[in-house]
Amino acid sequence: MIIKGNILNVFTDEIYPGEIEIEHGIIQSIKEVNKDFNDIIVPGFIDAHIHIESSMVTPSRFAEIALKHGTTSVVADPHEIANVMGVEGIDYMVNDAKHTPLKFYFSAPSCVPTTKYETSGAEIDSEIIDNLLSRPEFVSLGEVMDYYGVINENKNIISKIEVAKKHGKPIDGHAPLLSGKNLQKYVKHGISTDHESTTKREAEEKRRMGMKIMIREGSESHTLEELIHSNGEFIVSDDLRADDLIQGHLDKCLRKAIDFGMDPFEAIRLVTLNPAEHYNLNAGSISPGKCADLVFINNLEDFKVKRVIINGNTIFKKQKLLYRAKPKPLATTLHITPKKPEDFDLKAKNPSCKSATVNVITVQDNTIITGRSSAKLNIDKGIIKPSVFEDVLKISVVERYGGNTIANGFVKGYGIKNGAIASSVSHDSHNIITVGTNSKYMARATNKIIENKGGIAAISNNDKLDLPLPIAGLMSDKPVADVAKNSTELNELVHKMGCDLRSPFTTLSFMALSVVPSLKITNKGLFDVDANKFINVVQHED
Repeated sequence: MIIKGNILNVFTDEIYPGEIEIEHGIIQSIKEVNKDFNDIIVPGFIDAHIHIESSMVTPSRFAEIALKHGTTSVVADPHEIANVMGVEGIDYMVNDAKHTPLKFYFSAPSCVPTTKYETSGAEIDSEIIDNLLSRPEFVSLGEVMDYYGVINENKNIISKIEVAKKHGKPIDGHAPLLSGKNLQKYVKHGISTDHESTTKREAEEKRRMGMKIMIREGSESHTLEELIHSNGEFIVSDDLRADDLIQGHLDKCLRKAIDFGMDPFEAIRLVTLNPAEHYNLNAGSISPGKCADLVFINNLEDFKVKRVIINGNTIFKKQKLLYRAKPKPLATTLHITPKKPEDFDLKAKNPSCKSATVNVITVQDNTIITGRSSAKLNIDKGIIKPSVFEDVLKISVVERYGGNTIANGFVKGYGIKNGAIASSVSHDSHNIITVGTNSKYMARATNKIIENKGGIAAISNNDKLDLPLPIAGLMSDKPVADVAKNSTELNELVHKMGCDLRSPFTTLSFMALSVVPSLKITNKGLFDVDANKFINVVQHED
């Protein structure tokens, strides 16, 4: 089989007309020819770090869209479903991925549960990590989120790192804002990458320690413009919603990178050669012995994908995808009883007091890092009331795994004037999380999630919408276009309710992530990430 076109060489930064000889899906030789071609052939795009679950569709459904955008391989960390279902959930992802031409490689989730400060549905120890890394589809140890555990030489997390070293697999990192001596303690254990840098200064310090920087351009975190000249080694998605995936994947990131001033050859290496070499994938370049994973694009500015070839087989051509997904269902993973409005009330210790000063989580758009503030709230009939006027709303996390625990607190930055939103997608343990103007709305939104066996929901005095996610409470088996449409309608409703956040539900999903600064809430209470301890919601009552 011979493929002809203008070949982009990631080693020499050249483009020249040539013929690619392919046998059994492997490139045998490349011959330069004296002919004129219109399209440019580049290596297939590789997303070096992504959580497929965050797209709210199964791997096979994800592939239906990603393939059209030139993605031929991903390194997926299934720690979302692993926190819900353990190895059973991981196996679901692997088995569903096998039925797609897109190449799914996986990292073994290192932090399940992520921390001891929340309730999850499973636990993955070093023995399980050993078994996973023995399987050919697992190419690394997934992001080590418990950096406190690493710094303090916690035996459980260190034993998982040692297992990865035994298998010769890279160890991915997760160290937001970590600096100085603590960063050096973290890196010395062989942790090789980081995707949490948000400033050039942070990225440079980590690079000096030998870490490879993943420039993250997903649905919630946009660091491409900030880190464009930070000498990052990869461009990754991390978390990518269905409605964003419809608009593009790594092809869209490449367009942005060029617009921000990055050299196109360098940009392409960040999604081809670099991830392939780091994770030891037989891909990433158009050279003899590599898999024939090829993408035809129109030019190095638009990156319009015209044809996709995987293992020598055409998968996408003339806007037609030669593949259709057929994901299988999964039994419910929500073990929770319906909630009453009073479950979401935060009671004052002294009902006779008229007000209380409380700690408040503050949110900002396009970042998963939260701030903190305080607010003085009224007490009515022994219940501490939110202040819609000051945009201090209620936030609650409801445990989904049978323990029936619930934690209530306050959040600022959502702007909702009337109603509530809820989701069973809340990193990383995926308990139900809800924000609202009163307990009645929060109970109704939460109960809709329970009724649907997982999902997201919004309810106001005028409207209500929901999106069922019955697969582990994280994913739908529906096509991406359907999920994207439903998700977009939900976001529009929340915006009508007064919220200015670009992605209200994505932002909500990170409010329980107790390994990212600064203040978060889990089903066990309000958590100060910087101090690594729980704190009281109420500072004092007056």
